[in-house]
Amino acid sequence: MNLITERPAPGAARPYRFPEVVRRSVAGGDVVAAHLPGHRLAVALLLLDAGAGREPVGREGVGGVVAKGLEEGTILRDSTAYALAVEGLGTELVTSLDWDSFQVSVQAPVDRLPAAVELLAEAVRTPRLDPADVERVRDDEATALRMDWANPGPRADAALRADLFGVENRHGRPMYGDPDSVAGLTVADVTGFHAEWLTRPGTLIVVGDLDRLDLDALGAAAFAGTRPAAVAPAEPVEVRIRDGRRIILVDRPGSVQSTLRIGHPAPHRAHPDHVPMVLAGTVLGGAFTSRLNHLIREVRGYTYGIRADFGLSRRFGRFAVSAGVQTAVTVPALVDTVGEITRTQAEGVTEPELAVARSWRAGQLSVELQSPRAIAGALSTLVVHQLPDDYHATLRRHLLDASVAEVSAAAQNHLRADGLTLVVEGDAAVIRDELTASGLGDLL
Repeated sequence: MNLITERPAPGAARPYRFPEVVRRSVAGGDVVAAHLPGHRLAVALLLLDAGAGREPVGREGVGGVVAKGLEEGTILRDSTAYALAVEGLGTELVTSLDWDSFQVSVQAPVDRLPAAVELLAEAVRTPRLDPADVERVRDDEATALRMDWANPGPRADAALRADLFGVENRHGRPMYGDPDSVAGLTVADVTGFHAEWLTRPGTLIVVGDLDRLDLDALGAAAFAGTRPAAVAPAEPVEVRIRDGRRIILVDRPGSVQSTLRIGHPAPHRAHPDHVPMVLAGTVLGGAFTSRLNHLIREVRGYTYGIRADFGLSRRFGRFAVSAGVQTAVTVPALVDTVGEITRTQAEGVTEPELAVARSWRAGQLSVELQSPRAIAGALSTLVVHQLPDDYHATLRRHLLDASVAEVSAAAQNHLRADGLTLVVEGDAAVIRDELTASGLGDLL
């Protein structure tokens, strides 16, 4: 058997063409569409400015309960009748929630999409939200969170977010809430959130063969019965990075590994440096070939995998590293990770590293943006972050044209090795003294 000692060179990114974006105003709302000639399947996605960022502090997770509650029937039909109606069209209601938006979508054959949109609107605008159903959904969500939070990770994530953004702010708390915040929700909290945020028109995104679809009719169905109430997008949060590193220890007695979450605040999604930031993050820790994965996994053998990236939303962003390491190598892994972040900030990236990152990121476009649902997700990015209509059409070129100087400047400007918060979830009795002596930062 012959072993290859040199890493294969990256291949050329395959060409990709994003469909033309069509916009129009209908019945008090907006329709944003993309034309896929000849496609038999089409997607309609209702995009509402009702993300987790709209939840009141102390009521984290209410949007998720509302999303699940939409499946429990409507004023016109109980849950069984509604499910049969949806299944009869060969589709399903898909709900999702992030910091910036509440999304509900259907995918159906082109000729059935109008009926599917009517059912979507029925669920979103007139859900039954029976108190008994709401309480059951809430309890199910709280139980699922308790099970999730019993695993390593969620508590470390919450500790990092609270330290970066402040627990007194909504974006300083977990996006989906925690077991206690969800368990404490009332029926009035759920119905109130729905009445405030899901009765506004929003934006209907349509992807499919537009020659066979009536966008005006689809928009009229999606926005029927809504109240025209414009909402000004919340302004981006000012990025404030602390001087000096700090360590937060989350005790997990008896744990045989330490869960690491390392990060600092970063700019919002629409920042002009977005593309070079993404590429800098890819070189540092965003791919299997990254610096961090090579050092911490391949050279040191401390972890099965380590990842770093810039996670950016409409109002705020964060740079974060995540990994799990054996307890005995907690501090060495932290030292090496901070050292690699410091090196990348100070020295930037090299042309060979960037060539791999450019090719991979640009090549992903031809793979990830093939289906109508994926293109609908890309259109929602345009709407939420107020990006130009040609953003995706030109993204491949921007990725491939990014220079070493531009990406290195992004690393220098947006990585802050001296302002990192290092969260360690592990056995405090075993690792506390070594963390204190590490010199990596003040142990809180």
